[in-house]
Amino acid sequence: MKESFSADIAASYSFKGASMFLGCGMLEGQVVPDAKVSLPLKMFNRHGLIAGATGTGKTKTLQLIAEQLSRNGVPSLLLDIKGDLSGIAMPGTENPKIQERHASLGQEWVGQDNFVELLTISDEPGVRLRATISEFGPVLLSKILGLNDTQQGVVALIFKFCDDRALPLLDLEDFKKVLQYVSGEGKEEIVKEFGSVSATSVGTILRKVIELEQQGAAVFFGERSFEVEDLCRLDRKGRGVISILRAVDIQDKPKFFSTFLLQILAEIYSKFPEAGDLDKPKLVLFLDEAHLLFEEATPALLDQMETIIKLIRSKGIGLIFITQNPIDIPASILSQLGMKVQHALRAFTAKDRKAIKQAAENYPETKYYEVSRVITELGIGEAFVTSLNEKGIPTALVHTMLRAPESRMDILSQEEIKEIVDASEIAGYYNELIDRESAEEILSRKLDELDQDKQSEESEKPRGRQEKSTVEKVLSSPVARSLGTTVVREVTRGLMGMLGIKTRSTSRRKSTGWF
Repeated sequence: MKESFSADIAASYSFKGASMFLGCGMLEGQVVPDAKVSLPLKMFNRHGLIAGATGTGKTKTLQLIAEQLSRNGVPSLLLDIKGDLSGIAMPGTENPKIQERHASLGQEWVGQDNFVELLTISDEPGVRLRATISEFGPVLLSKILGLNDTQQGVVALIFKFCDDRALPLLDLEDFKKVLQYVSGEGKEEIVKEFGSVSATSVGTILRKVIELEQQGAAVFFGERSFEVEDLCRLDRKGRGVISILRAVDIQDKPKFFSTFLLQILAEIYSKFPEAGDLDKPKLVLFLDEAHLLFEEATPALLDQMETIIKLIRSKGIGLIFITQNPIDIPASILSQLGMKVQHALRAFTAKDRKAIKQAAENYPETKYYEVSRVITELGIGEAFVTSLNEKGIPTALVHTMLRAPESRMDILSQEEIKEIVDASEIAGYYNELIDRESAEEILSRKLDELDQDKQSEESEKPRGRQEKSTVEKVLSSPVARSLGTTVVREVTRGLMGMLGIKTRSTSRRKSTGWF
């Protein structure tokens, strides 16, 4: 059994091109040194999955693959959601457990550092990542905001309006200002050129923008924009840069997380040329806590991501999703992932057992393991592994004892982080704050000028009557006029009486017996 197992694994994991050694196969709980398991670099643009319950070794597997890619000249981007990946920059320290593991694998272990760049989307130390609203474009921005067709039309109108009038859309304040202008002072201007715009649609879009802003997206939008080509640098030793985005506080901001990731993918897809099948990928992205990416994504956003994932591999880009259970990934995307490293899953409830059975069905059939049972018995640093060979055929599913990372399996101190940032070749350039004139300032100045013109027109109008004096006000009041009329009437009657002229009212009074 062991001989046939070794032969089957050796045949399945023998590749013509470059590959990285991942570990050795295990049978009946024992490591089989001759059953070496490697991953072909050529197939990393077919994407992958690292899954498993908390504490089973997903992060260390991510670290192992990233450092091996770097030493083969392949850069990578790591989303450090839990804050435990920064140690990859420093050499690891040997300990008895590592010695025992590598002795069973028949491999030497040597602690090594890596070429690392620390990135940030907050005020934490690192290279600042930013992008402008204009770079997102109306379609992507609408999908992120979850807008309907009518609202998407309004967003497209706003981008056209700003393009025609040279109003740069750099950050969320610019976009909000244009929304307010369209539904307010600029409404007449918009109607003349584009037709009427629903105030309800504008209000809905504005609320969506504020929701995104409250999740921290305001710090991401702006200048200077990060150029994705800087993710693909090599150092003098030919090692690919490992860019680590430190985003510990992003777990409670799923919409912001989706926004950032989709923008990065869209930017890479638009800027990288078609590459076809390469001997190794240009760049690999590790998307830790991948469930955050999908749990609040709209159907339109999922469609957009599925399209990008399918097409981006032709650019020589690989994506590796890291999550607890494969069912966290939508089936349409899971089907695109050629490489799978499945750590242990835990069954504490009937729902868990059902999920494990479903997860086991995602892997190739094998005569050596009862997958649904063994998947719950895998030890720390052990995993089921399958990949694609050069012909795109899945390799045999193998229970693998993984080798240990050669970099530090712990976090960096604040002093070490500062040293890495200070030594960065690009931090000074991207951390410079650029605040050039944009749509908000231009429209604010225009509105101020309109207000000044209106005030000037008011001041140039001819003045009306001067204010009446107190006496005039009294005499012109209704009471004064009524009293004056009475006085005049009585005086007139008196004069007419002296002349012997009878008035109508007097004779009437006499006839009625009033006197």
